[in-house]
Amino acid sequence: MPVWDVSSVSADENRWGFGSDLGLTTGTVNDTVFTLGFNLDYYPDPNFSIGPMMQISPMGDLFQISFAGVGRYHIRFNNRINLVPYAGIGLIHADLDRGTGPGSIDRNDTSWLIPIGLSLEYQAVHNIALSSTLQVNLYDINLSPSLSENDHTSIALLFGIRWGP
Repeated sequence: MPVWDVSSVSADENRWGFGSDLGLTTGTVNDTVFTLGFNLDYYPDPNFSIGPMMQISPMGDLFQISFAGVGRYHIRFNNRINLVPYAGIGLIHADLDRGTGPGSIDRNDTSWLIPIGLSLEYQAVHNIALSSTLQVNLYDINLSPSLSENDHTSIALLFGIRWGP
């Protein structure tokens, strides 16, 4: 019967991380909106992670939700500061419901999404970091004929917390 060394197995299996953010996204079809963000990261290497990311803007006239698969590179400095550039690909859905009556707008659209961002993290303890993120979203939301202009980009400024291995 094989003998299992539990201590070495458990140390190697902690390769998952989680993050949550809140902040503002500007440049949407409804100007600036409140945004919540969540991400799950798998670390095949201590300096690289991959996983899903979700952002949701649930308030006001605009309901917007996006999902993307994201790759992150973690640059760790000796002074507890981490720089984390990332990029991904996914989908975004926007639903604009503005006003009542003849001039009201009730349109929605789904588009491809390319999020490109940079997080600055402060490593509070070995597995918890405080984060500030600037993210540019590239997509093609079309709410015509209600809105004549298409929505191609938005910029998000988010603040959050990261739990990692």
